[in-house]
Amino acid sequence: MAQRPVAEQGRLTRLAPLVIALLLAGCAGQGASPASSQRSASVAGSSIAGDWISVQRGDTLGSIARRAGVPLLRLQRFNPGVDARHLAVGQRLLVPSHQERAPSGGPYRYQIRPGDTYSAVARRFGTTAQRIQSANPGVRATDLKVGQVIQVPLASRSVASRSSSSSSSGTSSPSRSASLPDPGPVASNARGWPWPLDDYRVVRRYGKDSRGSLQPMLLATDEGARAKAVADGQVRFADGMRQLGQVVIVHHADNLQSVYALCDDLLVKQGEQVSRGTPLCVVGKHASTGRHDLLFDMRHGGKPIDPDTILR
Repeated sequence: MAQRPVAEQGRLTRLAPLVIALLLAGCAGQGASPASSQRSASVAGSSIAGDWISVQRGDTLGSIARRAGVPLLRLQRFNPGVDARHLAVGQRLLVPSHQERAPSGGPYRYQIRPGDTYSAVARRFGTTAQRIQSANPGVRATDLKVGQVIQVPLASRSVASRSSSSSSSGTSSPSRSASLPDPGPVASNARGWPWPLDDYRVVRRYGKDSRGSLQPMLLATDEGARAKAVADGQVRFADGMRQLGQVVIVHHADNLQSVYALCDDLLVKQGEQVSRGTPLCVVGKHASTGRHDLLFDMRHGGKPIDPDTILR
């Protein structure tokens, strides 16, 4: 179907800033590929220790630390830049395992998770892949094993003090893409990916609206249409979000993420590995437009990018 942008109006335009905030919090700072299956922070007991979790309504860093059975300070240091006073529902946190450690000056003891690379770990803790390699001379970057514990030397200024100063100044928020580290250029092979729908028209392109707010892409399609994965990856979120219907977030190689929102029915589960073209969800009908619309977003290291630069 020919693609033609038309004017977008009504409630979907107002939803876009919420999408940016929620989905950024859900995807920010991930490695080259998925780390581990995300869990709800409401899971009881120490079973959440060592996992990525999703913040639920009423959660605090203190309550999450108690459920995981890990010290609050360790939880804070494993999530640099997170403002404990402004946790967002759906925000992702890494809960350290019981064998991981976070001394104030480093080095941290970090447990390798599925998909981890030295570069991804370095970005998370504000150091470099070269420093990590030097601290682990017997562990090759190409031979990392899940569950392996490595040393992560910190930069000259500790993660803890950097996180604390950002928090006290009130200038850092995990829901703002500006607070995320620069992921660098998009991999040269991340081109020519298929569109998430077989039959569609672009009703809103990626870009800023008249008020300067960044808006994700919106695609109109037919009843019963299924949104498909644009590349191989792992489903890191598959659940409902307030005002966004059912949402699927897939993490791909090279620190890329794709987001599919305003769906009615989910066709995949969190933690599931998917291939390019795998149906993810059934696109829903939006009350304010009367159309079946898919809100589609692409991110690199948690930062929004124009899908037109990736899709063919």
